[in-house]
Amino acid sequence: MAFPTLKAVLFDLDGTLLDTAPDFIVSLNLLADEYKVQNASPKNIRETVSDGARALTTLLFNIAQGDSGFEQRRQRLLDIYFEHMGKHCVLFEGVDTLLSKITGQGINWGIITNKPLRFSEPLVKDLNLASPPAVLICPDHVTHTKPSPEPLLLACEKIACTPAEAIYIGDHKRDIQCGLNAGSETICAAYGYIHSEDDISQWQAHHVAQHCDEIWPIINKRLTNEN
Repeated sequence: MAFPTLKAVLFDLDGTLLDTAPDFIVSLNLLADEYKVQNASPKNIRETVSDGARALTTLLFNIAQGDSGFEQRRQRLLDIYFEHMGKHCVLFEGVDTLLSKITGQGINWGIITNKPLRFSEPLVKDLNLASPPAVLICPDHVTHTKPSPEPLLLACEKIACTPAEAIYIGDHKRDIQCGLNAGSETICAAYGYIHSEDDISQWQAHHVAQHCDEIWPIINKRLTNEN
């Protein structure tokens, strides 16, 4: 499929731009201590981060949403995480360079995440990036979250481009579905929080990046083909 001129590169947050798993590992460990249960392994936590607080609560306590005590534990996890977020997380290796190359080409970049604004906004602000995102779309801004195309459509509206003029990059199946549903070119960030049982080849992303350094050549190839 031929795409029009590239005007925007949009990213998921957790597991794509930002390695937030260390913050969640600390938070879950504190929660496990409070409830006197065994903590989950760092590996299992990393694989579950992109699925959100509900999935992490289930992982730690082996209970499901709707079970007695589930919501209380989920809320406590969020409160602990709010106290510790940003203290241990880091940008994935190569993200700084990638964003510099994107902005150097005069292309907008932005973030579309299922992480609520309460957490996303201060996290992004604390990164002190040389070029902040042109747009940040959270669940607070939309009626339907990813994999619905609504967040991506809103992001494109705010930065005055069409979905076909944007690339969307994420480490979860719902990210790729969101991009495909909107009509954007998609890149699977295979270096992110991928479940060990996931077969990313079934997600039908246009490209797969095993490392952040592999993203710019994909973007640059599209730019080159436009000229």
